[in-house]
Amino acid sequence: MDKKEFYIEKIGQRGRIKIYIVDGFAIRKDLDEEFTNFGQHFRFKCIPEYEFWLDKEASPNERKFYIDHLLIEWKLMKEGVSYKEACTRADERERAERKRHEKNNNVHLKIIGKVKDKIKIWTISGKTVRDSLDIDFTEGGHDYVYSYVPKDEVWIDNDVTEKEKHYVILHELFERKLMKKGYDYNNAHVKASEIEWKARHDDEKLNKSLKKLGYEEVSNK
Repeated sequence: MDKKEFYIEKIGQRGRIKIYIVDGFAIRKDLDEEFTNFGQHFRFKCIPEYEFWLDKEASPNERKFYIDHLLIEWKLMKEGVSYKEACTRADERERAERKRHEKNNNVHLKIIGKVKDKIKIWTISGKTVRDSLDIDFTEGGHDYVYSYVPKDEVWIDNDVTEKEKHYVILHELFERKLMKKGYDYNNAHVKASEIEWKARHDDEKLNKSLKKLGYEEVSNK
């Protein structure tokens, strides 16, 4: 796929830096599966140096937070600061901004799946989680990674589109299964990313993998 096809809309510019809404689903499939809600060149080399990319899935009311974060992260990394340090400092600024705009909302929205009537897969308000629990939460998570996720729950960010939802569910369930067996997060995440990548290019692989994990869809009609 030509990189130009990832672009959806230019939404702004800060100095020389152009800010684009991009097709995150296509990027995760064909460029970098680790791309999440937003990114800049010094974190993701596929992004041109003077561009910021925001996933179209990201809530419009969170874009300001992401752009402010990227401006700090980009500037520091361009000066040679490590990603870890730059991200930490950008998070501090973003957290303060979110605190100023914070509203009390419910995290849980609806149950969308289950595994053997024990593990519940919830759609949750990603913005509420980022505002009040964890600024770095994105796409999905589960109780073996995040202490604030209740036991036997998997959370899927409501920013995740319907066509991408099952890839994220697969990743989280597979990662959780490995961590339950004793894998550390890093190794479990790598293996979950591998199976997710294969599933993104093979729908049959996706369906078989979810079935093997015992996943069942829950109707909300």
